[in-house]
Amino acid sequence: MKLQLQNVAARHLSAQVGKPEAVRDISLCIEVGEQVAIIGPSGAGKTTLLHLLSCALKPSAGKIFFDEIDPWQGGRRALQKLRASLFLAPQLPPLPPRQRVVTAVLAGRLPHESLWASLRSLVYPSDIPHAETALAGFDLAEKLFDRVDRLSGGERQRVGLARALVADASLMLIDEPLSALDPMRSQSALRTLTQAARERNATLVTTLHHVEMALEHFPRIIGIRDGLLAFDLPAKQVSSAHLQALYAEHLHELSNPLATQSEWSTSALAAPPVVMHCR
Repeated sequence: MKLQLQNVAARHLSAQVGKPEAVRDISLCIEVGEQVAIIGPSGAGKTTLLHLLSCALKPSAGKIFFDEIDPWQGGRRALQKLRASLFLAPQLPPLPPRQRVVTAVLAGRLPHESLWASLRSLVYPSDIPHAETALAGFDLAEKLFDRVDRLSGGERQRVGLARALVADASLMLIDEPLSALDPMRSQSALRTLTQAARERNATLVTTLHHVEMALEHFPRIIGIRDGLLAFDLPAKQVSSAHLQALYAEHLHELSNPLATQSEWSTSALAAPPVVMHCR
């Protein structure tokens, strides 16, 4: 799915009346099958931008097009049809605690099933092998019939990501997929998501706090700061200067245990040497 944003602005879903827009004057184009990571400090507007792309939030200004179509100019049925062709994985997946993992994963297919089929699947899951394969991509196949409330936080997050693999979506939107994962699981999760998107030629857009992971796994990086587009570059062109400017006053957010020994991390984030004078 191709995305085009023209001078788009929007307020966060929970913003109070009169508060400034969380996203302002954003213009960009994402082609079919592209894989893009959105980075920026906390409160920059990354999640709001993702909600715009999922049609969960209507722009307060500007235009947004999906395959040349403005979803907010058509009727309600057209908007619902478009939403069925995309998948949004929130940072905290809404998983009913007493639900079985297999049912939670197969919920990713609900937009493409009839009401009767979706109700039947609550009792008799319709495609258990499909769910098991999706869970295997996140090392969770053995949890297929476990209850959600018996999973750890990281396991729940991976169940939410497994939904993306069963959803027949041409646009995959993933919000902070690594927040509850350790370094090894994080690498594996991103490899699984990017490979799945390539295989179906789906467009993949994710927000990430882990900058080093974004640079390693995504060919295109979009930097957002204070609701504005700071840069839109190939990952190889993102320099230490770009990151220092993007995270100015928030450089502590770049220091995390997943950091690699890449050139930008050592040059931009290294602490200044301590100079000692003998007297």
